[in-house]
Amino acid sequence: MSEGLVFAIGDLHGRLDLAWAVVDLLAAQGRDDGYRAIFLGDYVDRGPESRGLVEFLMSLARDPRFVFLKGNHEAMMVEALLRRDAAAFTRWRAAGGSETLASYHAETFDEALARVPVTHLRWMDALPLTSGDGHRVFVHAGLSPGVPLERQSAASCLWIRDKFLKAPARAFDVHVVHGHTPVWDGKPDPGEPEVLPHRTNLDLAAYATGRVAIGVFDPAKAGGPLEILVLDRSLDGAIRVERRATATVRPLGWSARLGLRG
Repeated sequence: MSEGLVFAIGDLHGRLDLAWAVVDLLAAQGRDDGYRAIFLGDYVDRGPESRGLVEFLMSLARDPRFVFLKGNHEAMMVEALLRRDAAAFTRWRAAGGSETLASYHAETFDEALARVPVTHLRWMDALPLTSGDGHRVFVHAGLSPGVPLERQSAASCLWIRDKFLKAPARAFDVHVVHGHTPVWDGKPDPGEPEVLPHRTNLDLAAYATGRVAIGVFDPAKAGGPLEILVLDRSLDGAIRVERRATATVRPLGWSARLGLRG
């Protein structure tokens, strides 16, 4: 199998409908071009179909082209239910876990322990924190500036915000592709991606906006995305695909052939 494009998918947060749309779009690439799809974490919480999304992603995990990273919301769910921590359960439920519990037809701690399959929790617990393609690091939240990758903490990979977001480009020797923060001072519109010379933020708050971003990367070239595709289901229920071309790289021909419009 030849080395093809790398697709990075932003936070889904229980949006099974958007996950299906992402996979349908990737399927249009054909079965044998060697592409990789890296999902950046936060599959559960806030959105309506966390259980269905987890089961769908677990089915995709049998395909080596798909990589699923751990997000802080998976970490919270695992701490609460796999570790059987009642205090962690209360924190998780307040941070968006109530919607996930509803998808499992559970409300209380004891109901969750009885009704959330341990196979789901073990799958989430085993997810990696980072992935790479030789030129970039893919991670849920970000990296601690100036710290080598092998010394990055799980807390940074899952939770970091301001220290990473506000760091200058010179603090990183590799482009970082992440999600986790849909809104901050440098990204006032939650429904739009953020692309800087040293990092790409693909979190579009899918649970609230009905939008998910797919960053398209060439593993043979350093730097940011060739383009970003935004799948939008925020209006009448139909899936629309918008293209965000970078300022420095010509848009990919394949997206034009699929009829995508920016």
